Amino acid sequence: MKKKSLLVIAAIFLSFGTILSGCALPGLGGASKGTVRVGSLSTTESQIVSNIVKQMIEHDTDLKVELVNNLGSSVVQHQAMVNGDVDITATRYTGTDLVGPLGEEPIKDPEKALAAVKKGFQDKFQQTWFDSYGFANTYAFMVRQDTAKKYKLNNISDMRAVQDKLSAGVDNSWMERKGDGYKAFSKEYSINFKKIFPMQIGLIYTALKNDQMDVALGYSTDGRIPTYNLKVLKDDKKFFPPYDASPLATDKILKEHPEIKTTLNKLVGKISTEEMQKLNYQADGELKEPSIVAKEFLEKHNYFEDEK
Repeated sequence: MKKKSLLVIAAIFLSFGTILSGCALPGLGGASKGTVRVGSLSTTESQIVSNIVKQMIEHDTDLKVELVNNLGSSVVQHQAMVNGDVDITATRYTGTDLVGPLGEEPIKDPEKALAAVKKGFQDKFQQTWFDSYGFANTYAFMVRQDTAKKYKLNNISDMRAVQDKLSAGVDNSWMERKGDGYKAFSKEYSINFKKIFPMQIGLIYTALKNDQMDVALGYSTDGRIPTYNLKVLKDDKKFFPPYDASPLATDKILKEHPEIKTTLNKLVGKISTEEMQKLNYQADGELKEPSIVAKEFLEKHNYFEDEK
């Protein structure tokens, strides 16, 4: 990401910090003794994982967990942690928070990105960033199986040879994104689609399934990928930054309740990208409540009781 866009992001964070500093977010207050507050975004994925974290903590400890749901953006989520309005945020993504709160350049190597956010959040905010749950929710190009077979598509680079035959549907916001948006992608991969259709992300999968386009840019943990039998193309140039998901906790809450650290570490590496796709579909496709999806997942794995 260019310096100019980093300055814009920094200005946004500074603005939110000025507005929100010194006061609790609407509807939030201090937690009662023995209660831990877990914050989440409004996305299905974040709602499910926050319920997993809540139920794990309540299963393993004597603590009660209060969910602070529907934090409007990664900016608000971050500020809630800084202000002390929540103690843990269930879904933090390396690529988002590296260039957001930390104001760093994107790092393409997942291990280096994880190391950078761990150090950055510890040094700057006195917060502990845990190892990944095991899944990453990044941008992903996908095609129907018939298209993959017809054009022999396995990697993103494979589209270059047939780019003049391919129409693509993409998220509206991606067209103008700096760093990992369409302009940078086109330059990196030397690909310009025959037609490109910016649209709401929810419509893209249906349009691809119904043969209204050849390629879609979606999200790697979306439950419709396996349901629609779509093939995700490998990002062979590692263009998109890693967005590995982890919980983040304040050092303060971990000092007060060190048993939380043990519980959160039980979840490291336990939710693969494929598993997260299935969990998301249970909520979005089968219309199960996120709390039920989380409960059934944990019961299936016996709350990871045998894990160290």
